[in-house]
Amino acid sequence: MKNLLTLVLLSLVIAFTSCDKDQVESITAPETYEFLRDGESTVSFSGQTTRIAMGAELVNALVDLDQTADNLIEMYANQSSDGGDVSPYSDESLNSSTKSIKSKVAASADFVAVNGSVVSSTLKNEIENWILSQVLEVNANANQLASPGVAGQVADGSTPRYVSAKGLEYNQAVSKSLIGALMVDQISNHYLSPTVLDAGTQVEDNESGITVEGKSYTTMEHKWDEAYGYLFGASANPTEPLLTLGDDNFLNKYLARVEADEDFSGIAQEIFVAFKLGRAAIVGQDYELRDIQAEVINEALAKVIAIRAIYYLQSGKDALANNDIGGAFHDLSEGYGFIYSLRFIRQAGTHHAYFTTDEVDGFIDQLMIGNGFWDVSAETLDALSETVASAFDFTVDQAYK
Repeated sequence: MKNLLTLVLLSLVIAFTSCDKDQVESITAPETYEFLRDGESTVSFSGQTTRIAMGAELVNALVDLDQTADNLIEMYANQSSDGGDVSPYSDESLNSSTKSIKSKVAASADFVAVNGSVVSSTLKNEIENWILSQVLEVNANANQLASPGVAGQVADGSTPRYVSAKGLEYNQAVSKSLIGALMVDQISNHYLSPTVLDAGTQVEDNESGITVEGKSYTTMEHKWDEAYGYLFGASANPTEPLLTLGDDNFLNKYLARVEADEDFSGIAQEIFVAFKLGRAAIVGQDYELRDIQAEVINEALAKVIAIRAIYYLQSGKDALANNDIGGAFHDLSEGYGFIYSLRFIRQAGTHHAYFTTDEVDGFIDQLMIGNGFWDVSAETLDALSETVASAFDFTVDQAYK
C-alpha cells in the first residue's frame, strides 16, 4: 500500500500554474462527484449505465433454462438495436439502445494496441461461446446429474448449480470475466489513458473551454466521466456512491467486498477521491495531477481483481476439502472469471497488464486440465493464488480469510 499512499500524498500537494503565470491555485477534490459549468452539470455517463444494465439482464437470463441461444446472443451483441422485432431485454429502453456489451469487450485503445485486434476478437468471441454453451451444453442437460465429463446439475445445499462437463458455471464465467474485459479494461486501458484523454485537439479544447457540440462538457471531461460510470454508473446516488456501495453485480459489488475486508479497508474511498481529484485536475488543466490520479485508480482496481481471484480459488479449495462439490464449483467458477480478468489489470506507469494474455490462458489451462474442477488439486489452487499475490504487496492470507 506504500506506493499508493505515496501517490495520494503527492497528489494532494501538487499545485498547478494557471494561464496567468503569476497566479498559483491549489486543486482539491470536491466533497461529491459534481461538476458544473454555467450552473449546468458537466457529468455524463449514460452509456456506461446502459451497459451495466444490459450485463445484469444477460447474467440473470443465463440461468433461465427456457432462454434461447439467439436471445442471449442478442443481449450480448445487440445486433438489432434499430428497434426491429427482436426485444431480448425486459427493460424497453435497453431494447431501443444502440449500445452493446460485445462491442466494448477487450476494446480499449491500449489493450488492443499492445495485444492486437486478433486477440480482442478472440476474447469477444470466447465470451459469446460461453453463452452458447450455456444453452447447448448445460441447459440441454439440466435434468441430469453432472459427473466428470458430463454436464448437468450439482447440489449446492437446496439449490442446484448447472455446470459444464468440466464443472464450470458459464453464467459465473461470463459475469466475472465482464468485470475485467468490459469494466476494468474500459476504465484503466481506455478512458483514463492519456492515449484517449489527450487524443486529437482535446488538450487545447479543454484549455479553451470548447465543449462538445450541444453538450456542457469538454471531450476530456466526458472521457474521464465515462471511466467513472463503469464503476459508479449504477449507483443509487452517483455523486456520493460510497453511501450505498454494492449497487450493481459487477465491479461495484466486488469493490464493496474488498472494502469490507479489514486488510483493505479504505480502498473505496481512495478510488473515489482519486476520481474526484482527477476530474478537478482536468477542470484546472493540470494533466500531471490528472494522470497521478489515474494511476491511483488503476492500481487499486488491479488489486480488487487480484484479491477476488485469490479469494474464490481459496474458497473453492476449502469447499472441495469439505466435499461440498456444488459450493466448490460455484466458487471456482467465480475464480475462473476473475483469473480471466487478470489480463486487463494495468501496471502503474506502463501500458502493460500485470499478467499477459498467454500467462492468463496458462492459468486457465491449469484450472481446466483433464476434467477441470472435478480434477483440480489443492496444490494447483494454492500455486495459482501465490502467483497472483506475488505480483502485489499483499498475501494470500490477507486476500482470503
